[in-house]
Order: sequence, then C-alpha cells, then structure tokens
Amino acid sequence: MRTDSSPGNLPAREHLPAGSAGTPVLDVVIPVYNEEKDLQPCVMRLHEHLRRTFPYEFRITIADNASTDATPRVAARLDQEIPEVRSFRLEEKGRGRALRTVWSASDAPVLAYMDVDLSTDLNALLPLVAPLISGHSDLAIGSRLSRSSRVVRGAKREFISRTYNLILRGSLQARFSDAQCGFKAIRRDVAQVLLPLVEDTGWFFDTEMLVLAERAGLRIHEVPVDWVDDPDSTVHIVRTATDDLKGVWRVGRALATGSLPLDRLARPFGDDPRDRELTDVPKGLARQLVGFCVVGALSTLFYLLLYSGFRTFSGSQVANALALLVSAVANTAANRRLTFGVRGRGGAVRHQAQGLVVFGVGLVLTSGSLAALNAATTDPGHSTELAVLIAANLAATVLRFLLFRAWVFPDRRDETPSPVVAGHNPASPTYSTAARPPYDTGPFGPDRFGADHFRTDQFRAGEAADLTRGDATMQLQAVRPYDDEPNPRDAR
Repeated sequence: MRTDSSPGNLPAREHLPAGSAGTPVLDVVIPVYNEEKDLQPCVMRLHEHLRRTFPYEFRITIADNASTDATPRVAARLDQEIPEVRSFRLEEKGRGRALRTVWSASDAPVLAYMDVDLSTDLNALLPLVAPLISGHSDLAIGSRLSRSSRVVRGAKREFISRTYNLILRGSLQARFSDAQCGFKAIRRDVAQVLLPLVEDTGWFFDTEMLVLAERAGLRIHEVPVDWVDDPDSTVHIVRTATDDLKGVWRVGRALATGSLPLDRLARPFGDDPRDRELTDVPKGLARQLVGFCVVGALSTLFYLLLYSGFRTFSGSQVANALALLVSAVANTAANRRLTFGVRGRGGAVRHQAQGLVVFGVGLVLTSGSLAALNAATTDPGHSTELAVLIAANLAATVLRFLLFRAWVFPDRRDETPSPVVAGHNPASPTYSTAARPPYDTGPFGPDRFGADHFRTDQFRAGEAADLTRGDATMQLQAVRPYDDEPNPRDAR
C-alpha cells in the first residue's frame, strides 16, 4: 500500500474565488479504450453542454488507455479542432492509471471524470461540481441508488451493483451509496494528497479512493442521477468483480493494520474562519466516548467469559487477575486503533505498558471489591460475585477512559504543526497551490491551451504525475450575473 503522500494536513475548505479568465476551473477527463465510434459524439455533446450551461472556464481531457484502433487519431483531431479539448495518450491500460496521471498533471482546481458512453444525464454535472467549487465538499459522486434517481438497466447489472455496495458496507463500513457510477469529481488540493495513497490502477481505483477519503473524514457529496445502461459496454463483469473483491481485501487489511497515513488528509476544526480562531476545543470527544463504550462493552463480556473459565480451576482472586490481564491487553489494542485512531506500530509497546498501569488500577478496584465481598460473607454465590465485579468494572471503566484520553493517547496534533499541502489566502482573489514551475514550457504550457497550436502528447503512465512544480497562481472566471452578457468563449 502506498504511503508516499506529502506530509501535513489539508487546509480548511474555501470557496474558489472568481477572477479574470485564465486557468480552467473544471477539467473533465474521459478515459477511453478502443472507442473510435463513440468518442467524437461524446466529446461534441459534452462540449456543447458545458459551453451552454457551465459559468466558468472548462477543459475536456481525453485519456487514451493504449487504444489499438483509430481512437488516438479521433482524439488528436478533436484536440486540434476544439480549443477546450486536449488529448492525452498512455501506453498502458487501466482506468485508474489514466485518472491518476491526468488528474496529477492538471492545473484545474476541480477535477472530474465520466464514462465515454455518457450514460449519466449531463444535467447532473453542475450539481456534481458545485459543492467542490463552493468549498462545501471534498469529493462528489453520482448515485444511481438514491431514491430520486431514475435508472434504466438490466436486472443482472442492478443485482451486481447493489451486491457490491452491500459488500463495501459490510466489510469496509462504507457509507456512500454507489461506488461504481462513472461520474465523480474531486478538488485538486485533495487529489494531490489522496491519490498517492490509492494503489489500484483499474476499475477499483475510484472505490479505493472513496473508502480512504471517507475513513479520513473528508466530505463526500452525493448527487442523484438519471442513468441509462449502455448495452454495448465492453466491461468484463466477472473479471472486474474478481479484481474488486481482491481490492476490498487489500484495502480492508491495510485499514485494519493502520498502514495508511490517513491523518494527512485531516481538515482543521471547522471551516468557518471564526472556528479556526478557537483554542482548546475538544477533538472527537463524542466519537471517542461512543467507541470506548463499544470496546468496553465487548471487553467486559470477554472478561466475564474468561473469569468464568478461569474460576473453574482457580480461586476468585487468581481468576480475576488472569481474566483482567488478558482482557486489558485486548482492550488497549482495540482502543488504540478504534477509539483514539492511533495507526501503525509506533509507540505500541509503550501504549501497552501504560495500559498495564491502567490495568493495575482496575485490578485494585475489582480485587478490593472481591475482598470486601468475601469479608462480608464467607460463601458468596457466583451471581453475587459477577454483580460486584460488574459494578467495580463500571467504576474502573470511567477512570480508564480518563487515563487513556489524558495520558496514554493524548491529542498531540497541535504541539508540532505540520506544513499543509495547499493553502489559500482569504485576502487575495487567487487560488494558491504548492510550488510548481510556470506553465510556459513543456506539454502543459499556455501554448497547449491558449494558442492556436495544439498537439497530442504521449506519456508513459506515471510520468505526468512525477512532474516537479514551482510557484503558480490561478484565477477563476467570474460568473456572469446576467444572461444577456456576452460569453467570452463565443468570440472564439
């Protein structure tokens, strides 16, 4: 699993500011493989829709996945004839590889993709990207499983889609409704940090991206869509389903072992500038309480089972000590990962040592309660012992949570602030990103998008994602307040 993302938390979400015309706000990627017949009608229809309805500058990028038919020639012709279209050639197949490569190289602040068959109604495109432009959300997906969606497709595909999403909910605790809809968007500042963590290069790419984003606490906006199945789809269902299940297993194992640095995707507390001025705000207290209670309840059941088992061949004090020791180790490990979100093996031994100290406190409380019971009666019943132990464990649980939160797993995020990947200066009407070279040379210079000379560039997968970048500033096209104002694109 990849762990080479840039360090630091994401900045607070901001509304992308309006400014003079320049860099496109939206870059829509269409990954294709041997689509010589459908490519031109798709691009023409999408371009007309965006030109007519989208209030900002836009770009359409054709990502050719090593096609062997006439698709590259069709893409090159569209690149030359339409100013807002560019073509991008990869020498290796893989939808995920194409999206990662093109998105990593794009200079647009909002990145989207859709399938070439345009099964999704294009009227959902503006609602898809609007929450990303406004700063409300980090990612956006189209959903065919929403109550208000209208979908036309066969029973087989309907069954597969719903079964797959049930698997995601049951195994990875995914809360988004539709992982496979080919209609998604992401903010570029999020993509720069999230994409290096996504390992898949095929159809599981966007599912993995969504699962990691959701686990990191990023906001995912869902848009109900109208969708009509393409009967000529070339997707191999069985092979795709097999690869997806392998991906579910791989991602689930990585999440369980804590090998992913998802804390690098965390947003600051609150997106309102006034919220960022607050200090000493408890972070995740309610969630920690719920997680601790769940872990505590399971640990108590585990402890009682162990105590009952050890009691069959030992005295009450020995059985209590052994049961509490075993359950304390499991409790500390579970709370470390699930309640306080500590991932990886760093500090695990120290945390277990501190957990044993907390265990000692619990041992004193429960052993003292048993001693008091034995002093009060010479032959207490087993049910009475269990009742006393439950009461003592409740008291020990409250103290354990306080010690865990304040001593074993304290929140140290504010002690050493880390650099952010992207930043925004509210006082300036520009959108600032990490350092990158001026776009006056190479395949992504202004001559690619603003001049009369256009060409189709070829890259091996991953080359564009590895480009080094210097300082750059982008300004967005202001929304026209009145419909009778001229569209600057009409002049072209």
